[in-house]
This record gives sequence, structure tokens and C-alpha cells, in this order.
Amino acid sequence: MTSASGPPAADSSASAAADAARVARAEAEAAVARAEQAEAAAAAAAQAESAAAPPAADDSGTVAAVRAGYAFDGAVVEIGALVDGGEPRADVGVRIPLAMMNRHGLVAGATGTGKTKTLQVLAEQVAAQGVPVFAADVKGDLSGIAAAGTSSDKLLERTRGIGQEWTPTASSTELLSLGGLGTGVPVRATVSAFGPLLLSKVLGLNDTQESSLGLVFHYADQAGLPLLDLADLRQVLTYLVSDEGKPELKELGGLSSATAGVILRELVTFADQGADAFFGEPELDTADLLRVDADGRGVVSLLELSHVQDKPALFSTFLMWLLADLYADLPEVGDTDKPRLVFFFDEAHLLFRDASKDFLDQVAQTVRLIRSKGVGIFFVTQTPKDVPSEVLAQLGSRLQHQLRAHTPEDAKSLKATVSTYPTSEYDLAEVLTALPTGEAVVTVMSDRGAPTPVAWTRLRAPQGSMDPLPAADVEALVAASPLTPRYGQAVDRESAREMLLARLEAGAEAAAAEKRAEADASDAARADDRTDRLRREAERATRGSGSRPRRTSTRQTPAEKMLGEAGRTLAREIVRGIFRTGRRR
Repeated sequence: MTSASGPPAADSSASAAADAARVARAEAEAAVARAEQAEAAAAAAAQAESAAAPPAADDSGTVAAVRAGYAFDGAVVEIGALVDGGEPRADVGVRIPLAMMNRHGLVAGATGTGKTKTLQVLAEQVAAQGVPVFAADVKGDLSGIAAAGTSSDKLLERTRGIGQEWTPTASSTELLSLGGLGTGVPVRATVSAFGPLLLSKVLGLNDTQESSLGLVFHYADQAGLPLLDLADLRQVLTYLVSDEGKPELKELGGLSSATAGVILRELVTFADQGADAFFGEPELDTADLLRVDADGRGVVSLLELSHVQDKPALFSTFLMWLLADLYADLPEVGDTDKPRLVFFFDEAHLLFRDASKDFLDQVAQTVRLIRSKGVGIFFVTQTPKDVPSEVLAQLGSRLQHQLRAHTPEDAKSLKATVSTYPTSEYDLAEVLTALPTGEAVVTVMSDRGAPTPVAWTRLRAPQGSMDPLPAADVEALVAASPLTPRYGQAVDRESAREMLLARLEAGAEAAAAEKRAEADASDAARADDRTDRLRREAERATRGSGSRPRRTSTRQTPAEKMLGEAGRTLAREIVRGIFRTGRRR
């Protein structure tokens, strides 16, 4: 007979077995998970150990030197990755310590080799770390920094190859323009603030004329004549060569009428070229270049210069004025963790072309001293020889793109460029002519104040747009700028021109009044003469009526005597008859 409890017991055993199997499976899965976690942790530890480890035994001398030479503590600006054997080494980064950005730098290379994109890469990273940036946008190519970049397979392949974690990012951007020529908040400077030295550079004056222009500025200052725009300066010169101003011109020793006339003609030509728009008020307060946005990122101020490319001396000298003004206004800060402002000076060779010695001395002094004010300057040009040696010696970081040696002059420039770099294992004359677009030979100022090893570098890609900002976006950005209400409209207050015109008008009125007074005095004198003549005639007439008239002859004929006596008798009788004064006889 079968037991009634048999089937339940069998079911219970099967259920227990199933539970045991599930537990075993769960434990196995947990063990696998623990093993995977351990493997991942081991891999991470190995990666960290590899990053911290000394150079591998198979690193070449250059790779080992670059790896060690660019390992900095603190904030850095990433430039790119070392190129070794034609391929980038993502594990060997090339960078600049952020604190060394105020030791100045040079970005050089032939046209079309990527200098502008290098400038954008540096500007984006500097601004992202809370440092304001000012850059001259000569061709209008940099405005894309205000918009996030666009991804592509080619771009991502490049960025992965150099270890760059690329993310599309827009920078807080302010668009400026010289005097409102172009789309941007108008930037102006007064003639007085610009000064005679910088203005002489713009006008192309020789040393004698430059000295004479300095005397004119001195006269205007002493006479209390504000020089706000070019019309003011022209009026001062016009006054000094006029009849009214020649006595004052004579007192300015060393300033001749001929020299004043030459300067005046140059100013007229300069104004006819449209330069009047750049000078006047409101003058830019350079403190507006030192702003950060609400997120703590530095604002990138771009001075759009594409509309004044035909006036290179003007915009390059205007940029020099900005630097000089910053130097005058900013306090000393010494060495800091990061700069107060980084200034990118594009087309820098235009600044030094045909410059006087005094001008070059001023540039060199400004570059040398402004570092202690927390301002870093990066000159962007074609070859290092474009920059005077006294300025070049102060540039701690060098990013040299491809150079071309198609002419004897190019070959000479190449040789001069090679001589400015530290000794390395590279044949720089060969490397510099073979660099593809987007690569550069780099050496920077380390955090210890020494130059880093020379590194052939594939540069990072900008995270902002590499195309110019659309016109509609540019206009919207300018309209929304907090600077537009302050600088949007030009102001024309009373200055030297109005004061001198009023002085000349007052002088003309005084001269006219004097002439009228002289004329009145002359008329009065003539009237007095006429009165005297009439009085004399009257006096003579009076004397004549009181005496008997002269006779022309005292002898009369008997007939005249008889007629005369008869006439007198007849007259008496007639009078008596009319007035009845006589008695009848």
C-alpha cells in the first residue's frame, strides 16, 4: 500500500534542491561580479601607476625629456601631445603652466598654418580658468569662439589621438570694433590719451616732426585745450600757424611754421581716410576688459579689425595704446597663480614696421614691466624676426608653426628662427619646414622659470566653432552687451576746437569793434574839422557885418553924389510914410 505522505515529501525535496541551485547561482554571479570589480580596480591601479611611473625603458631620449619637462603642478593650459615618429603620443602632454602665461609668448608661422586656431585654443582654456582675454581679430575668424563647436568623425579621431576629451563649448564673448567701423561695441581713445609718440607712429612722422608734435601737445596741455579728437589737434595747429597764433608758435622753441604745416597736412590726410571715427569720447575704460561672467569664466573681448585692414599702422598702434593704458592703470601684483589678463596681439609685425627708436623703446619697456601688473602678452606673427630682439628676449613661450624657405630671404628667416630655440635632438631646420597644419614646435617657460625641452606637438582642437559667427548672431551679441549703453554713442563736448574757434571769433569781433571805433573816431575828427571851419567862417562873417563895407573907390562923380543924396532922402520919406514916424510939415 502506498503511503499517503509520499508525494509531499518528494515535492519538498525538489523545492529544496531548486532553492539550493538558485543560491549557488547567485553566489556564482556575485563571485563573477567581485572578480570583474577586482579586475577593473587592478586595471585602474595599473593605469595610475603607469602615469606616475618614471619613463618606460623604451622611451626615446626626446620622449623622456618631454614627459618630465612638461609635468607641472597646478593649473595648466593644454597645448597638445608630443609627436614621436610621425604619430602623437597621447600619454605625453605638452602644456603651459597658467601662472607662466604672464611671462609672455610668441605664436608664429606662415599664412595658413593654423596660428589663428592655436590662438583660439589658448584663449578658450585661459578664459575657462577665470582669466579674461583680449584678442585682436584681424580677419574676423575668431568670433566663432562665442558659439559651441560642431562634432565630426574627423575631429573626434584627431582629438582621441592626442588624448583630448573634446566637448563643444562656447566662451563668454564681447565683440568690439574700432570707432564703430564694423559690428561691435565702438572703442575710442582721445587724442590726448593716445599721445604724440603713438600718433607719430601712425602718421609716419620723422624724428624732427615727432619732436615738434610733442611740443604741440605740451602747448595744448599748458593752455588748457583738451585734445579729444583729430579736429581738436588740427584746430590747434591751424591756430598756431595763423596770424593770431604765430606769437605763441614763436614761443615754442623748435617748432617751425613749415613743420607745423607738414603735420597738419598729414592729419588732414589721415582724417580723410576715416580715422576720425577712432578718436573721441567716450574713451574705453580698460577695466572693462578685466571682466568675468556669472559662472566665473573670463570674458573674451575680441576687437574686430576686418574693416580696417587697410590701416594696419592705426590698429596696431591702437592695440599698443591699450597695453600702455593697462600698464598705467593696473597696480603691481607680482607673481600670482594666474594672470589678471592675457592679451593676444595678432599681426604683430605691423606694430614694429617703420617704427622709430623711441617707439620701440616704449614697446619694449611696456612688455618688460607689464608682467608685474599680471598681464601676459602673446604676439602672433609670421616669423620671430618680425619682433625686435629686445622684445623677443622677453617672450618665455614659443609656438612655431611651419616656416617656408622658398626664397633666400625665407631661408635667412628660417636660420634666424632656429637660432632662437634651445638645443634639442631635432633638426629644426628640417622639422620647421615639414610641419603639417595644426602642428608646431613648442618650448615654454616652466613653473621653475626655465625653458622646457623643445617638443614637436600636435595641437588640440578648439571647442568653440572654428567658423565665424553668423552676422545675425553677431548683431544680437552686440545689442545684448552691457557695454553698448556706455560706449554706443559718441559724445562731442567742448574741447580745443570749440575753445579756439570761440577765441578766434572773439578776436575777430574785437578787431571789428576796434575798426568801428577807429572809423567813428575818424568821422568825429572830420566832423570836428568841419565844425571848426564853419565856426571860423561864421566868425569872419560876423566880423564883416559889423563894419561898413569897403568901397572900391572913394571918388564919386557929381551925378553919383546927386543921385545918392536924392536916393537917401527918398528912402527916408518912404519909411516915414509907412511907419508914420515922421512929423508932417
